[in-house]
Amino acid sequence: MEKAPKIIDGKQIASEIKKELAQEVIALLDEGKRPPHLVAVIVGEDGASQSYVASKEKQSKEVGFMSSVYSFPETLTEEELLNTVDFLNNDNEVDGFIVQLPLPKHINEQKVIERINYKKDVDGFHPMNGGRLMYNMPCFLPATPFGVMTMLERAKVDTVGKHCVVVGRSNIVGTPMSVLMSRNHSNANCTVTLCHSKTNNLKEICLSADILIVAIGKPEFITKEMVKDGAVVIDVGIHRIEDATKEKGYRIVGDVKFDEVAPKCSQITPVPGGVGMLTVVSLLQNTLKAYKHEIYPED
Repeated sequence: MEKAPKIIDGKQIASEIKKELAQEVIALLDEGKRPPHLVAVIVGEDGASQSYVASKEKQSKEVGFMSSVYSFPETLTEEELLNTVDFLNNDNEVDGFIVQLPLPKHINEQKVIERINYKKDVDGFHPMNGGRLMYNMPCFLPATPFGVMTMLERAKVDTVGKHCVVVGRSNIVGTPMSVLMSRNHSNANCTVTLCHSKTNNLKEICLSADILIVAIGKPEFITKEMVKDGAVVIDVGIHRIEDATKEKGYRIVGDVKFDEVAPKCSQITPVPGGVGMLTVVSLLQNTLKAYKHEIYPED
């Protein structure tokens, strides 16, 4: 396939959605209501986590949300973190909050996730939201799969009846992604194959994909030999690779070897500037839903 692929521009899509969110916030303020409030809790000094939380705070303010960050040292105890979660659960001025992962090894991540009030779980990680997702009930979708579904819809990707291959099976991306793509919905209705590091004949399965969603967490894992002509490729991965030729000393790549795969695709997401742009925006969309009690109506 010789013609240049259409780049699915995550930055542009995110910008459009943020304008829509900002208009909703203006309408709320005009009615004399407070803006939605999103909180992030971060423990330790992980650079990637700090960058993500800073981006969340910046983009929250761009759309007129209140944004708070609770930053703790790595020495924070599990009990102290659980007490913070309890405090946020009971604060009526907080609509949604996330506890940034990964957490230090002495803290049980699952225990913390389960302690979060699922009605404020805008990350969509609580088992209540995960279970409701499986049963096709209203829930908070995990931010990255939510973002991918939004990109497919806004880029007008034809999904109905297509073979979608998802590479990666995490609870945060791969598994919910496979469920969402199989739904009886105009933006889904795919036949889905879920692959992972133990899949036999991975290359052959990827070659059969009309839509290939890659979230395996390995830099430039997908090469041109694994992608058929005309496929739509969604790259969820993001990695910092050392590169002495770059001013910063590194370059950002995804799970897909973009330069060699892109010419074979009908549409493809870049890294950076692709799925990552939608992750924070999806978090903001979930927070507005929590504020308006759209998923879980008030008792």
